[in-house]
Amino acid sequence: MDIIATDKAPAAIGPYSQAVKADGFIFCSGQLGIDPVTGMLVGDDIESQTRQVLNNIRALLGACGLDLTTVVKTTIFLADLDNFPVVNAIYGKEFGDHTPARATVEVSRLPLDALIEIECIAQMRKVTRA
Repeated sequence: MDIIATDKAPAAIGPYSQAVKADGFIFCSGQLGIDPVTGMLVGDDIESQTRQVLNNIRALLGACGLDLTTVVKTTIFLADLDNFPVVNAIYGKEFGDHTPARATVEVSRLPLDALIEIECIAQMRKVTRA
């Protein structure tokens, strides 16, 4: 297992890694809508937090030379499932035609009282040589 770390995504706030690489996959820890520079949630609304979560995921994947098109599975944790339509619209726009497997669940509370957290698994691309 290789540890993935970047200052372009929020630092881990506990005894875990931002992401790890294992057996050709990248396992990204759950990301909150935290600005990596300030260490604070970007806002108290679902739109801004969702966009920041996806930016943080992009940063983690980017540290591995990957992007959202390599994501094979996501799990979305929502503090309020009534926010699902807004999250789904932003998620759909960001992922476009790439539609990884996904689960969405409502939870009683998230760290820092965030409104959303997303974790994901991405697959390393295999290099094809001519």
